[in-house]
Amino acid sequence: MSASFVVYVDESGDEGFSFGKGSSDWFVLAAAVTRKPKDLDTVKLVDTVRARLNKPDKKPLHFRDLRHEHRLVFVDAISQAALKTVTVLVHKPSLKEPEKFQERYRLYFYSVRYLLERVSWFCRDHRPPHDSGDGNAEIVFSNRSGMSYADLRDYMARLKRQSKVQDVGIEWAVINPDDIISYTAGKRMGLQIADAVASSFFYAVQPSQYGYIEGRYARMLKPVVYHRDGCYPGYGLKFWPREADATWQNDKRLDWLKDYRKMDAGSGTQDPTH
Repeated sequence: MSASFVVYVDESGDEGFSFGKGSSDWFVLAAAVTRKPKDLDTVKLVDTVRARLNKPDKKPLHFRDLRHEHRLVFVDAISQAALKTVTVLVHKPSLKEPEKFQERYRLYFYSVRYLLERVSWFCRDHRPPHDSGDGNAEIVFSNRSGMSYADLRDYMARLKRQSKVQDVGIEWAVINPDDIISYTAGKRMGLQIADAVASSFFYAVQPSQYGYIEGRYARMLKPVVYHRDGCYPGYGLKFWPREADATWQNDKRLDWLKDYRKMDAGSGTQDPTH
């Protein structure tokens, strides 16, 4: 029996702590979730966008390489697609014990935990009653050169064993560590969507060299951001650590977040991925 969902994961920013010397303040990890039976039809939006932008066939769309007006076309297509997004935004300067996260990939693995918790909640709550899948999610990561995905699977398996002790919120009926795989963006189009989502929210929080941020992409993506009863923070948007709350809540440049603090009338938990 095949999986019920497909989850594409990519990142934006870096895991370094050399602030002011090349490291970003924010590290962003994002997922785009589709239904397995409709996955191919959904991710084909990349082909549609590529054709509209007159880009070469089969050449991956890398969000950071697109001009602003082309990014808008891509984000608009995603905002109308049959998918859901989850994004974890890590403000590295606010970490109380940054030395713990300077070990290679530790920050990445920790972010994956938060991401897959929320992905699993969405999949658990929105599995169709007559779904032909097994309820699991196929997890597809954008391949990171040099990183061992066997180590990531081992990390997730360890979390599963220690869930009660560590209060891990992942729904293990949805997430099977053995189902974690990696591909390049050219091999799985859904990864190009995850890249666009991660980059959109990265640009919405990370100031440019001139101190500006771009919140328009984040605003446009709201229709596909996972929420529960109209609540986005903590679900489709996870800011971490808590010490960063003052940063993202009080920074006037992040006024796009006001759109995510509003309760949508009649929003409920209806699943737009049908």
